[in-house]
Amino acid sequence: MSKHALRIIPLGGLGEVGKNMMVYEYGREAMIVDTGLMFPENDMLGVDYIIPDLHYLKDKTDWVKGIVITHGHEDHIGAIQHVLDMVQAPVYATALTRGLIEAKLARNGGLNKANLNTVHAGETIKIGPFHVEFIHVSHSVPDGVALGIQTPAGLLVHTADFKFDQTPVDNWPTDFARLASLSEKGVLALLSDSTNSVRASWTPSERVIDGALDEIFSEAQGRIIVASFASLISRMQQVVNAASQHGRKITFAGTSMVDNVKIASKLGYLDISDQEQVPLDQALKMPDDQIVIMCTGSQGEPGSILGRLSTDRYYQFNIQEGDTVILSSHPIPGNEETVFRTINRLFRRGASVFYEEIAPVHVSGHASQEELKMMINLVKPKYLIPIHGELRHLKQHAEIGRRVGIPTENIFVIENGQVLEIEDGQARLGERVPGTYVFVEGADVQEISTNVMRERENLSQSGLVLVKLNLNEQTGKLRGEPEITTYGFILKPDNTITELVVNNLSRANGNLQQSLQKAIQSYLYEETRRRPMVFVTVNRV
Repeated sequence: MSKHALRIIPLGGLGEVGKNMMVYEYGREAMIVDTGLMFPENDMLGVDYIIPDLHYLKDKTDWVKGIVITHGHEDHIGAIQHVLDMVQAPVYATALTRGLIEAKLARNGGLNKANLNTVHAGETIKIGPFHVEFIHVSHSVPDGVALGIQTPAGLLVHTADFKFDQTPVDNWPTDFARLASLSEKGVLALLSDSTNSVRASWTPSERVIDGALDEIFSEAQGRIIVASFASLISRMQQVVNAASQHGRKITFAGTSMVDNVKIASKLGYLDISDQEQVPLDQALKMPDDQIVIMCTGSQGEPGSILGRLSTDRYYQFNIQEGDTVILSSHPIPGNEETVFRTINRLFRRGASVFYEEIAPVHVSGHASQEELKMMINLVKPKYLIPIHGELRHLKQHAEIGRRVGIPTENIFVIENGQVLEIEDGQARLGERVPGTYVFVEGADVQEISTNVMRERENLSQSGLVLVKLNLNEQTGKLRGEPEITTYGFILKPDNTITELVVNNLSRANGNLQQSLQKAIQSYLYEETRRRPMVFVTVNRV
């Protein structure tokens, strides 16, 4: 490892959608960009969320001179508390992003140990050997920035999430002029968002949602319930505007959403008056055709408000005949099944449901192919490094780069843990560092082995059989019938397992419990073609 090489170390977000985190390192000084989380996939049972693997930083915490956050979405700020538990470095974010971080840290008791600093688009700050310029970009949350990072090895552009929306909800389009001016300095590498690289053409403007909301609100006779991400401030503004135009009051449900509304309103990013909103308990007493409820749960998460409403488990109100439900989001890859199951349950409870496939109630916040081409042509980089996306997204972004003239050898498709080094203007692959999933379950943060996840999946599919035996301590013979308890597995009411235990007691070799477990597992598979987990306990009396 050369001390004169710039090292780019992806700890999250490359090879997946979510948990975005990048480390830039020069010598013994480093800077972190973003600290995101990822939502668990359907087979990750018991997992609340996933954070980047931080092992690489454990013995380098004093190297980190600053943490830069590009915008306020969970896949960019969601792991901030875990990173700050390890790294004591100042955090830099724009005003709204800082407010969302403060609310998150306050809910988790970590605000007092955070050194948060507000920056503004157009400013440049120094973090160790890096000079970081903040450049405004449009996204689905206001106050997002790309980064122009001047390093000892050259100038980098890190776009974070962006789109080229000419008519954004906040009327603040991407700073095209500043991005283009960077090319005059000579951009060594462009690290650019790949999430929508498989989508042709241009991403539509957020404004197209206004017409869809207007039409749905015009036809709705009962309550309107809009589900979205708690950090999607631009969408909140559109729903507030639609509610006001149609004579409805709006209320917000969910701690994170209520907190974010207060922050965005206080900072001037959400234009909502006291006359336009009411508390949830008051809204529920009003006529159905006079209220709009905005809540979390657009991904169908079982513990979210909409998830609980779909299963009649939310304590404050239920879905009723005549409700109109709008899911204003796109399912995160891997979440499609959960989202559609929630939609079906809402229909079953009598609601009319609108979602992206049948109405333009959501628009992506990410650049499509033509915008990715435009970004490359604006900054004219020597190297292209696709970031933010599954491998298929990164590969497609690389192909887009080739189409606009970047040589194949100057495009690096890397995944989490693969270090990229740049020295004397030349890029090369370095070593690999840990880049696995780290699961968070409640207050517990740990690596969970594939064996544990496989066991959970097996338990969910095939169930559990517990067999308790009492043996005579002197003779080793069975005393009474085995006590058999099953969970999620149907066992025939016969004495076969008792006979199996008796037959194996005399010829068990070595560990009696393991021998009986194997015998019972084999028998159950032969009889049912299922493999429940079997546990045998032996008491000698």
